[in-house]
Amino acid sequence: MVEIASEFIKQGKIVVFPTETVYGIGTNGLDEKAVRKLYEVKKRPLNKPISLLVSNMEMVKLIAKDITEIEYKIMEKFFPGPLTIILKKKDIVPDIVTAGQDTVGVRMPSGEIARKLVELSGVPIATPSANISGQPSGTDLLEIKKHFEENVDFYIDGGNSELGISSTIVQVIDGKIKILRQGSITLEQIEKEI
Repeated sequence: MVEIASEFIKQGKIVVFPTETVYGIGTNGLDEKAVRKLYEVKKRPLNKPISLLVSNMEMVKLIAKDITEIEYKIMEKFFPGPLTIILKKKDIVPDIVTAGQDTVGVRMPSGEIARKLVELSGVPIATPSANISGQPSGTDLLEIKKHFEENVDFYIDGGNSELGISSTIVQVIDGKIKILRQGSITLEQIEKEI
């Protein structure tokens, strides 16, 4: 199942798959045309960036630069898991992924299917939550299929999502950790670990 899905990702096709937070809808994050299609399918405004899922630190270094000590510490403690960190992007990341910004959201999922999918695809996967933009995040595959139907090339059923809420998004600004979106990981937990 995951092997087939990874082939679709490599070809720039759209796949819906479970993560430990909510279902994601993803494609090859380094393929500008594929990411543009992802925005269309999700009806997502082009000024809203999309995070990239990675499977290891080598992939982080492929897409991000000037990573600070505190950013490394956060990743060391909370990767893999339900945390997205905003890092300075490298030129390999298409501008459409980041809505033209010089930063990119990076997350290493702990869900086995999502992690394996990124690993087998060999590329970071541009992955917002599997919902039509502005709707609640997708946690049930049958509901998700009703919204996307044949606009998605492949679906992986992983049952209902474990956490059911999106990842926490953090950014380090001037050495201070800021929460941009609250998920299951709190600022207190991060500060305690760092």
